[in-house]
Parts: sequence; structure tokens; C-alpha cells
Amino acid sequence: MDINILFKIAGIGILIAVVHQILAKAGREDQAMMVSMCGMIIVLTMVVKEISTLFETVRTVFNL
Repeated sequence: MDINILFKIAGIGILIAVVHQILAKAGREDQAMMVSMCGMIIVLTMVVKEISTLFETVRTVFNL
């Protein structure tokens, strides 16, 4: 696993938090929630890809 994935997730989290706060202060709570949901989906796809790589590595190590 590369350390860059952690920096990407942290960067996305900070960016989404800032956009969420700006939209919430502007009175657009529904759009703020959608931005948060999109950020969560993006991060989850990144994590699922890494977990898939982990399972493939375990499969090759144990010859499954």
C-alpha cells in the first residue's frame, strides 16, 4: 500500500468539508449533503480498489 492513498483521502476529506461548510452557511443544506455523499462514494471506491488489490495479493501468496 502506498502512502499517497492516505494523502489523497485526506485531501478529498478536507476539500469536501470546506465545500460542505460553505454550502451549509449559504443555506443550501441539500446540496451540501449531496457533496458529502459524493465525497464518501469517491473515497469508498478508492478503498474498495485497495482492498481488492490486498485480496489478490493474499490469493497469490497462499496459491488459492
